[in-house]
Amino acid sequence: MIDVPRKARIDAPGALHHIIVRGIDRRKIFFDDSDRDDFLDRLGGILSDSKTVCFAWAFMANHLHLLLRTGTVPIATIMRRLLTGYAVSFNWRHRRHGHLFQNRYKSILCQEDLYLKELVRYIHLNPLRARIVKELNGLPDYPYCGHSALMGITEHGFQDVGGGPQKLDNVLSSESDPDRRI
Repeated sequence: MIDVPRKARIDAPGALHHIIVRGIDRRKIFFDDSDRDDFLDRLGGILSDSKTVCFAWAFMANHLHLLLRTGTVPIATIMRRLLTGYAVSFNWRHRRHGHLFQNRYKSILCQEDLYLKELVRYIHLNPLRARIVKELNGLPDYPYCGHSALMGITEHGFQDVGGGPQKLDNVLSSESDPDRRI
């Protein structure tokens, strides 16, 4: 068998990426709120330092979603810093060794005009679909998702909320389809 190198990821300043990170063997990557807070602090610091814009994010027990626009630093560098730093910290905190994440993170290059609003909806509804949040009206109270910042309830310096819910063309309201409404 011939070893074929992995394809390089397509990236350029301004590119929009839907990033998915999964735990190895679908295991948990967050055991508790301390883990989630650590990841969130790392994410905010790295994104702010690199001027990488985040439109949406959500943490579940065994995976996470990010919607990022490449800034001055390539997404691969951002993710390497974020995931390596977190994995080392997680392993130390929980007295474990070995890989935490399944393969490379998945990065889907997106066409902004067509998919931005749908991706924000999809990502922010993940805690509801995963039954972490029991009802739609409880979503703003879940602290490990960007929904509350988008609604103007909380603020994360790294998250671009497009001027709030009104300026995002009511991205989160669609009375005719409750599955598309946040």
